[in-house]
Amino acid sequence: MAEPRETTSGTQSPAQNERGGRHRTYDGRHRTTESDGLSVWATAQSTGPVQRKGRYVAESVKHPARMLPAIAAHAIAHYTQPGDLVLDPMCGIGTTLVEAVHAGRDAFGVEYESRWSDIADANIKHAHTQGATGRAGVIRGDATQILSLVPAALTGQVALVVTSPPYGPTVHGLVQPGDDGVQKSDNTYNDGTDRGNLAYRDLTGLADGFAQILAGCATLLRPGGFVAVTARPWRKNGQLVDLPSAVIGAGMRAGLTPVDRCVALLAAVRDGGLVARPSFFQLQAVRKARTAGTPMHLIAHEDVLVFQKSETPDGGVVV
Repeated sequence: MAEPRETTSGTQSPAQNERGGRHRTYDGRHRTTESDGLSVWATAQSTGPVQRKGRYVAESVKHPARMLPAIAAHAIAHYTQPGDLVLDPMCGIGTTLVEAVHAGRDAFGVEYESRWSDIADANIKHAHTQGATGRAGVIRGDATQILSLVPAALTGQVALVVTSPPYGPTVHGLVQPGDDGVQKSDNTYNDGTDRGNLAYRDLTGLADGFAQILAGCATLLRPGGFVAVTARPWRKNGQLVDLPSAVIGAGMRAGLTPVDRCVALLAAVRDGGLVARPSFFQLQAVRKARTAGTPMHLIAHEDVLVFQKSETPDGGVVV
């Protein structure tokens, strides 16, 4: 396990916030909103770069698998109230944490790779320069051992977990056209020498490791707390890898109850239709597949798999 290194931004750490009584007492009820009942989240009305421009430090673009800020923001707005505590156990550049503090929530994250945890710290500090009122911190370490990293005072205090598992060792990254064709960069989580990252496991190993992470998160969740996981299938050697189903299985093995399966759009809604926002690699893959006779379509959404922790000692859930 990597040596944990906790860094915080703001005036207090999440543990200090809890001891100081900042987080509200849970009253056993999930708030209702006008969007209750809607399973499609319009989270790509603007592109990812537009959503991040000015809100995140420039180095954030180097992470190969960034969550859309609007997805994290929607989950936080729907499943929490101001003053609640939000967790991302695989926080990357800190998208969940940044959106939480901008929404007046407190947050903390765990990140295995020091490169990304440093950028997450920078993004939290940047959020505070822009007037974010929530407080957040990043812990450097292995989230499969999350209970050994997080202060015991936070047990049962988390209102919402928002996260996403890795999509294999290589992901989209950045492209730059050149004389020798398209050059790909920033498309891996690390340099490949440290295989402790879940991205380097096969689907079974990834699901098992993710179940360990969710089990730790379940301990940190308050009764009735929620977990929102974004995931989508990918293709390996032409075969579809069903990551969403693996995530559902991992959540259930962690003792969580599936309560929702939503769609977070990766396409804009315009005049009643969808405007796709594919990456270069998605376009390339679809074109190659269609040329080969496979009727593949562009990915226009991510699944959002929502779980809930039991509210009662006997495992019952009250909503």
